[in-house]
Amino acid sequence: MKEMTPENAAPQQDVSEVRKVRLAKLAALTAEGRDPFEITTYDRTATAGGIRADYDAYEDKDVSVAGRLMSKRVMGKASFGHIADGDGELQLYFSRDDMGAENYQECKKLDVGDIIGVKGKVFRTKTGEITVHVKEYTLLVKSLLPLPEKYHGLKDPELRYRQRYVDLISNPGVKEIFVKRSKIVSAIREYLDRQGFYEVETPVLGTLAGGANARPFITHHNTLDVDMYLRIATELNLKRCIVGGFDKVYEVGRIFRNEGMDPKHNPEFTTVEVYQAYTDYNGMMDLTENLIRHCAMKACGTLDITYQGEKLSFAGPWERLPMTEAVKRYGGMDFDSEPLGALIAKANAKGLELPADTTWGKALYEVFDNFVEDKLTGPVFITDYPVEVSPLAKKKPTDHRLTERFELFIACKELANAFSELNDPIDQRERFAAQMEAKAKGDEEAQPYDEDFITALEYGMPPTGGMGMGVDRLVMLLTDSYTIREVLLFPTMKPRA
Repeated sequence: MKEMTPENAAPQQDVSEVRKVRLAKLAALTAEGRDPFEITTYDRTATAGGIRADYDAYEDKDVSVAGRLMSKRVMGKASFGHIADGDGELQLYFSRDDMGAENYQECKKLDVGDIIGVKGKVFRTKTGEITVHVKEYTLLVKSLLPLPEKYHGLKDPELRYRQRYVDLISNPGVKEIFVKRSKIVSAIREYLDRQGFYEVETPVLGTLAGGANARPFITHHNTLDVDMYLRIATELNLKRCIVGGFDKVYEVGRIFRNEGMDPKHNPEFTTVEVYQAYTDYNGMMDLTENLIRHCAMKACGTLDITYQGEKLSFAGPWERLPMTEAVKRYGGMDFDSEPLGALIAKANAKGLELPADTTWGKALYEVFDNFVEDKLTGPVFITDYPVEVSPLAKKKPTDHRLTERFELFIACKELANAFSELNDPIDQRERFAAQMEAKAKGDEEAQPYDEDFITALEYGMPPTGGMGMGVDRLVMLLTDSYTIREVLLFPTMKPRA
């Protein structure tokens, strides 16, 4: 007969009452000189995953394992339970005849959620389940709060994100996402290191927030008595490294943007930015394609994945589609041949509100942003962005309205952004000035004027290709996660009132 514990007898029982019961158990143990919190270590000889992976080597052998008690079932003279460690889960078998009546009675007082160590022999039950026949156990940590009921888990999304520690305990699939995330980040580093890139670290705090069009977080340095900004990109400092003589550099780092929150955006997130001298945006396309394939194979073991019901193939080559062609194909507007006035009229008829004096490049980008992005299943590189929205990219020699820039779209989401980097200090100065004009007119995301970066370019930066990719979005893609919160261990949450 199953023992009626607070967790299974009354799932809706007030947690405070369960806590009182468990505190009383802890007090009794302490009074007997058996305070579990005084234990500082436990000698483990095996893990759950190790035993499962190599059962033949462990069969009929004595082992010592430790972890969290995830279930228990008491049946008179014998009891069963399951223990989970960081490597997997194992069944436990407790027998009164083997443990003695007194120890067995104490064992029955364990609660689901307690962290225990057990010693015993490994065997298979008649049903084939790998099990440890427990000879002795040690209570290592007394859990004072009950876990969510086993068969329902922790379901409320907000509570899952606020109490990720409970989410990880209760929902095994969640842990798998973060195991895969770790593999993806390792794969990024592995690939770039093999290609001869050096990983560097650049400041998170700075007196300017540049390298992207975004609204920064502002803080204050008391000693220097100056306002400082959390970085919105690593770009400008990495390009300073190229000026200084590094030919290949990258950084995996946290980025902070004081912007909205939705399924694709969190105020802090992780990017990888890569810069290589003596190449251009075509070289960055090659690198990006190969890097993502490498990550997919390491994390998923295949180049064919499914994201939110959409089957995607990462086998190449990936399409490279100029923005004007994408707008013609998916938006029905020909920016290569139609007059600007007619294009603005068509765009406004579709729901945009473009002023009559909108530039050709701005109109092109707005049409793309509103009518094309959500049709790009991909993988597809959208190339040749207007100069108005690309202040750090080199102009196309054949059309100065456009830049050598691409964005990678997969599953209708922008995953990477890259340029043939602007290395002309005179042109860069003019574009910074244009950004400052935009900021003066109310554009809070316009980039600041970075005089030191101009100085760096005046010393000379070789032709360079650069790429930035959202690591969180890559993880979303490779774990089939709809929202960015699913792939962040501790997403940003509004404080509870």
